[in-house]
Amino acid sequence: MYRKHFGLRETPFSITPDTAFSFASGAFQEALNTLLIAVKNGEGFIKITGEVGTGKTLLCRKFLASLGDRYVSAYIPNPYLEPNTLLAALADELNLKVRRDLDQHLMLKALTLALLEFARDGKRVVITLDEAQAMPIETLEALRLLSNLETEKRKLLQVVLFGQPELDEKLNLPALRQLKQRIAFHYALAPLTRAELDYYVSHRLTVAGHSGGALFSPSALTALYQSSGGTPRIINILCHKAMLLVFGQGKQQVEEKHIRTAASDTPAAIIKSHRPWRWLALGLLAIGLAVTAWVLLR
Repeated sequence: MYRKHFGLRETPFSITPDTAFSFASGAFQEALNTLLIAVKNGEGFIKITGEVGTGKTLLCRKFLASLGDRYVSAYIPNPYLEPNTLLAALADELNLKVRRDLDQHLMLKALTLALLEFARDGKRVVITLDEAQAMPIETLEALRLLSNLETEKRKLLQVVLFGQPELDEKLNLPALRQLKQRIAFHYALAPLTRAELDYYVSHRLTVAGHSGGALFSPSALTALYQSSGGTPRIINILCHKAMLLVFGQGKQQVEEKHIRTAASDTPAAIIKSHRPWRWLALGLLAIGLAVTAWVLLR
C-alpha cells in the first residue's frame, strides 16, 4: 500500500492488537504491573476496565505473554455464554478431555480435579475473559463458584476480567455482590495523554521500520490528539487514513489538514469546528455596528 513510499517494513497503525507494537504508556504499564503483582500474590479476581479502544485486548495479550512457565492460562475472547458452555470452553482451553453433554455439576467436578492436578504439579491457572461486561449474571456466578476452589495456601484458580465501564455497573447489581467482594485488585485504563501521543506515534513508526525524519508535523500531532481524545484505536485509524492521503498526493509528511480530513471521515473521531465561533463573532460584530448606527442617527 504505502509502506514502500514511507520506507516501512509493515503497516504501523493496524487496529489488530499486536504485542510487537505495544506501547508502555503510564496507564498501560501500571495496569500490567497490577496484573503481574496480583497474579504473583495469588489473588482470586482481578478487574481491568477501560473505554472502547483504550487497549484492553492488547494489554490482555501482553499480560499472557509475560506469564512464565509456572502458569497455565486460558483466554476466553467472547464470554457471552451460558454457564455450562463457558465451563466447556475453559475445559478446551486447559486441554481437558471432557464430554460436552455433562451437566454443570459434573463439568465443575471435572474442572476441579484438573485444577487440583495442576496445583500438584506446581502450576498456577489463570483465566482471562475479554469483554466481560457481556457475561450473563448466571455465568458470572458460575465462575465465582469455580473460583471458590482453594488449598490451605492459595486459590486453585485466578480470574482476570477485562471489560468496558459497563462491567462496573453490572457488578453493582445485588445478585453479584459476592463476586464484587472477591475482586482484590482493579485498574481503570485511561487514554493517552498529549505528551504520550507523540511517543506513541513515533514508537509505532519505529517498530514498523521508519528511520527518516518526522513523518507527522507538530500541528498534525496536535490535531490528532484533539480528534482522538488519546484513544489508541482512533489514533491508529486516523494515522492510517492520513498516511493514505499523503501517499496519494505523493508527499512525505502528514500535516494538520490530512488529520482533519481523516477525522471528518471517521464517525468515532471528535470533530472540532471553529466555524460556529466565527459566525458568532460576525453576528456580534453586526449587532455592534447596528447599535452604533442607531445611536449616531438618533
